Amino acid sequence: MPNITHNLNEVTTRRQKNAANAGRNANAINLLAVSKGQPIAAVEAAWRAGLRHFGENYLQEALAKIAATAALDIEWHFIGHIQTNKTRVIAEHFAWVHSVDRLKIAQRLSAQRPAHLPPLNICLQVNIDNETSKDGVAPGEVATLALAVAALPHLKLRGLMVIPAPATSVAAQRQPFRRTADLLKQLRCVSPALSSLDTLSMGMSEDMEAAIAEGATWIRIGTAIFGPRLK
Repeated sequence: MPNITHNLNEVTTRRQKNAANAGRNANAINLLAVSKGQPIAAVEAAWRAGLRHFGENYLQEALAKIAATAALDIEWHFIGHIQTNKTRVIAEHFAWVHSVDRLKIAQRLSAQRPAHLPPLNICLQVNIDNETSKDGVAPGEVATLALAVAALPHLKLRGLMVIPAPATSVAAQRQPFRRTADLLKQLRCVSPALSSLDTLSMGMSEDMEAAIAEGATWIRIGTAIFGPRLK
C-alpha cells in the first residue's frame, strides 16, 4: 500500500500553495478522496490520515466500502454515472451526488430520499466542452435544469461539476474551469432560488492547480492520494 499520509501531505501542500497564489483561503477548497478501485484498507488508512470525504463512481463497490466502514465518520459522495434503477440506493446511502445531468434522475433521488435524512446535496454535471463521449448537461441547458432541480423537495442544489477534456498546459486547463465558474455566477442571477449556489466540483490530480485558480470548492483527488487504481 502506498504511504497515504505522505501523499496526503503533498496534496495538502499543493492545495495551500495554489490557494495562496490565487489569493484564496485553502480552507474553502474541500478535498474529496476518490477511492474508486482502491481496497477498503486504503479507505481506512486515508481516514486515519484525516480524510473524511470519499467519492465513489461505481455503486456496488461503494456499497461494500460503506458497509465495511460504517463505524467511521465518513461522508460519502457519488460521482459516477447514475442509472435510473440505482437512484434509490444512492439516495439512501450518500450525502452528496455530483453527477446529476437529467431531471428524471433528480426527481427519483428526491422521491427516494429517506425522510429521516437531511436533504441530498446535488451538483449538476455540465459537459463544459460538449464532448460526445461524456455525460453532462449542455451549458445552454443548465439554467432550465437547475430551476427544476432546485424546486424538488429532499434535495439541496449546491452547484456544478465538470470533467473537462484533457489539456497539456495549466493555461489551457484553466479555460473550461473559468467557463464553469462564469456559468455558476450567471445561474445565481437567474432566480432567487439559485442565488445561494456555492459549489464548484472541479479539478483532479492532474489539473487541481488550474481548478483552484478558477474557484474550485471541491477538488476530487484519487491517484495523488492512493496511487494507481488496483482495478
